[in-house]
Amino acid sequence: MAMQLPAHDAWPDTNYLLSRVLAEDQPALAQWMTTVPLELGQVLYEPGQRLEHVYLPTAGIISLIVVMPDGRCAETAAIGCEGAAGMSASGFVDTAFTRFQVQLPGSAQRVTAAAFEDMVDDSVRFCSAVSRYRDVLTRTTLQSVACNALHDVRRRCARWILLTHDRTDGDRLPMTQEFLAAMLGVKRNAISKVARDLQAEGIVEHRRGKITVVDRDRLLSIACDCYEIIHAEVEKLLSNVLSSECDD
Repeated sequence: MAMQLPAHDAWPDTNYLLSRVLAEDQPALAQWMTTVPLELGQVLYEPGQRLEHVYLPTAGIISLIVVMPDGRCAETAAIGCEGAAGMSASGFVDTAFTRFQVQLPGSAQRVTAAAFEDMVDDSVRFCSAVSRYRDVLTRTTLQSVACNALHDVRRRCARWILLTHDRTDGDRLPMTQEFLAAMLGVKRNAISKVARDLQAEGIVEHRRGKITVVDRDRLLSIACDCYEIIHAEVEKLLSNVLSSECDD
């Protein structure tokens, strides 16, 4: 039987970092958190804006997108319920280097940057999980950057769809070809061809701004090795959290 994280009434433990907080520490930390919706396409930060809040998704995905001076862009990382978006590496209020945009709608716990640091200071287990997550985010970001530089569009597209599919409950992913092209840093006609081919092969369906995964196994056979590498890093993070919960 799969291990389950313990549930706490009214505590947003679908976010794995927040699931690390002990029950006795939750009331003190809850005062700093506000539940907010994550709307599809919503921009939380543009490059240069102050990172005044940290978002801990309880559902949905936030993409970190590098925007070039000529307007072109590409995703370098995606953050779901395993982590947090807007953390400052310095521990102080910093400015965003990338665009933070909602890739899949959902919800999040929002806390001020200062309150987030207080949460880290006040909960040893939360602090440990955040530190581990920072390392995982760095590793997966570096892998994504290398993937974008070295692998062809078809394999990268399959990798991206799979990683997004991992973070959803269903098979239907709300996204347009324009959005997918922007995430991968390629022209729309390249994505259109890949989407047509995958649909013709019965692997996905694409219509009305949604991609539906029809045959995940075949999609896995197409994706580059980067999918397994990134997936394994996230799974290792979550399994470490689960193991720690069971050992306490």
